[in-house]
Amino acid sequence: MTETTTRAIAVAKPASGGAARSRRVRRQSDTEDRSILSELDRRRRGMRVGVAVLGGLVIVALIIVCAGPLAWLFKAATSTTAETLSSPFSLWPTGIHWDAFAQVWTRVDFGRYFWNTLALMAGSLFFGVLVAATGGYGLAVLKPRYAKPVFAAVLATLFIPGVISLVPLYLTVIDVPLVHVSLLGTLWAVWLPSSANAVNVLLMQRFFANIPGEIFEAARIDGAGAFRIFVSIVVPMSRPIFGVVSLLTLVASYKEFLWPLLVLPNPQDQPIAVALPRLEGSIDLAQLMAALFISVIIPVILFLIFQRQFLRAAGNAGALKG
Repeated sequence: MTETTTRAIAVAKPASGGAARSRRVRRQSDTEDRSILSELDRRRRGMRVGVAVLGGLVIVALIIVCAGPLAWLFKAATSTTAETLSSPFSLWPTGIHWDAFAQVWTRVDFGRYFWNTLALMAGSLFFGVLVAATGGYGLAVLKPRYAKPVFAAVLATLFIPGVISLVPLYLTVIDVPLVHVSLLGTLWAVWLPSSANAVNVLLMQRFFANIPGEIFEAARIDGAGAFRIFVSIVVPMSRPIFGVVSLLTLVASYKEFLWPLLVLPNPQDQPIAVALPRLEGSIDLAQLMAALFISVIIPVILFLIFQRQFLRAAGNAGALKG
């Protein structure tokens, strides 16, 4: 980037940062004013103790409700089948048995389903972010003459239930128009439909539209084209929204069940979400609990690592749908 573009970015950033700080201060003041307890009530010792005790009880209840099923699942996975059936509601196992994890990984070939899931998530992430970024960039920055009709069409797809488009999408996958190739039984049948996500495109479009236009004007004066502006300016300034869209795409591809079941008929190609119900009647209860624990702990670890991005993604998606 040349000096003119760099100066425009430097001028625009403090302005946007100052506006963001003023919004945060305003929201904080509004939050302080809106409260059930007045300032006089908070000064009373008994009231402060009662609020602290009530808050502690609520936190403990939330921990039990949220972490309780995961703890029980770990207990069942590290117990034998006889122990789980004899005392299903016991809180602690009589002994830690790790055999079920090794058996489900080797004998049931759970590792294959795990790697299938990773491949499905990686492809969905790449194509999903690519389509969302380029679509949002075209609607928010390039703004061709047909941008408004395209934006309206993308927005209208949010009101179409997924079940209605299931049959047309399946017919398209088994006979792709123009090329007349069947994608059935390949990961392309999952990657390509999952990349066409209207929510991700609109999230990108909203974020790109908030970037100051002076930056793009300065870049065009310096001779930068559309591709150079996207790579050198838009992408570096849009890392937060890229993280949000990436997490939304990963979570959606990990928990998807119906569509991979339809387009991946071969059991050796199916992900964890599709393989688990099929394995229920063919493996031991302890092995099933171990497989369930492995499948559950992956998104939990992902959430603990990227919890800030997850909460931001949930807030942005809820605001868009609302």
